[in-house]
Amino acid sequence: MENCNDETKLRETILNSLREKAQVKQQIFDDTAEIFQQLKEALSEIADELNEELGDIDKRVKLEYRDRGRYEAEIRVASDILVFSMHTNVFQFDRGHMIWKTSQMQKNELNSYCSMINIYNFLTDSFRYNRVDDLGYLVGRIFINKDGHYFVEGKRQMQFTCHNFGVDVISKQTLKCIAGTAIHYALNFDLLVPPYDMAKIVSVGQINNKIEDSRIQTGKRLGFQFNADDVVNQKK
Repeated sequence: MENCNDETKLRETILNSLREKAQVKQQIFDDTAEIFQQLKEALSEIADELNEELGDIDKRVKLEYRDRGRYEAEIRVASDILVFSMHTNVFQFDRGHMIWKTSQMQKNELNSYCSMINIYNFLTDSFRYNRVDDLGYLVGRIFINKDGHYFVEGKRQMQFTCHNFGVDVISKQTLKCIAGTAIHYALNFDLLVPPYDMAKIVSVGQINNKIEDSRIQTGKRLGFQFNADDVVNQKK
């Protein structure tokens, strides 16, 4: 803790933190809020473009974009929903993260502060039937720093290397690519039959309710291990 006997030094330390760190965080938040609006536009365009190419097809297969508020948006793709959620806080990576090995961090430690946009995959029926106990999965997250440099951390093909962090600048076209990759991943991330032992016992309340109102938990990988480390394993 700072020596409280040196009030001038303590005040100067606080002022420096406000001038540098706090100001950078506010800048990142404001910039990311604008970038998130571009992401919404990208999602809407993807839905319109793919629907046009699908032509006369079962409407249940068509894509549907929905604005869920200032910091959330979703796109429905057949039996899947992808929810894009901008976190309202700014983060710094822990010292063990590989981001610290990039040249960007060597130049300026303030470059390590990033906003975060999470991408979650849910089942469409979970929302349609209000199955509040159903599970969604984080399939990717986008990190953006004060200069608009970014990288994506996620599952398998959602993994973008962070070695170019400090070089690549986020853009609407980049956001369309990331969103398209997330959609492709969700479509190939199939719903598996849950393990027998997890489904062999149900309550009277669950069975008495209509299936759409039941609290029998459903998720794409319910009962299976689902970790981010499979990304690392597949990259080796």
